[in-house]
Formats: sequence, C-alpha cells, structure tokens
Amino acid sequence: MGMVRKKDIKRTAKPGQEQGEQSVRLSRTQKKNAALSLQELGERLVKLPDEQLNRIGLAEDLLAAVKAAKTIKKHCPRNRQMQYIGCLMRECDPSPVKEFLDALDQGKAPVKRAAKQS
Repeated sequence: MGMVRKKDIKRTAKPGQEQGEQSVRLSRTQKKNAALSLQELGERLVKLPDEQLNRIGLAEDLLAAVKAAKTIKKHCPRNRQMQYIGCLMRECDPSPVKEFLDALDQGKAPVKRAAKQS
C-alpha cells in the first residue's frame, strides 16, 4: 500500500454542515477587526450615563464591567478593562446595543416599554 495524500482523502462534512457546503473561515485580520469594533462599541457604552445603561438591557456581567470601567482612571488598567468588555461583547449579541447607540446618536432615545406605576 502506498502513501496516502491529502488530496486523495475524501473530505467529510462536519456536524451541522452539508456535504457540498464549504465552511467559511475568517482571516486573522477579519477576526481582529471584529474584536476591535466590539471594543469600540464597549467604549461608547462606557461614555453613557448609568440611567441609559440600565435601559439597554445588558447582561449582568457586561453591565458590571462597563460600570467598573467608568471608575478606572489609569491608562493601562482601563485598556485591559476595555479589552475585557470587548471579550464579553463577543459572547452576547451586539445588535441591540448597536441599535440603541445609533438611535441615541440620531437623537431618538429608544424607550423601554415598561408600565409606570404612580
């Protein structure tokens, strides 16, 4: 029996993937750009007042990280905290946060539908 070459081996589909479908791989640069965009989104969150942060509906750990970043004044620890916020943003869906911040930039503050009790 001879040598087995990579091109001779049949490619099998991974779980959740059809046989003829190619998996999409992101380049290292694309991954870094995506991480940086989420980190920039986190920086915009840090600039918001607490009242607006509570209206967004962030995950508890992300909200705590953003509030902690507000208290950090030194440069290097703040950068680490911003990277941590970016890491937490990768775990959740950033689209509602992005929509909220875009609405704030346009001057239309989205209202969280909650019943007011007097």
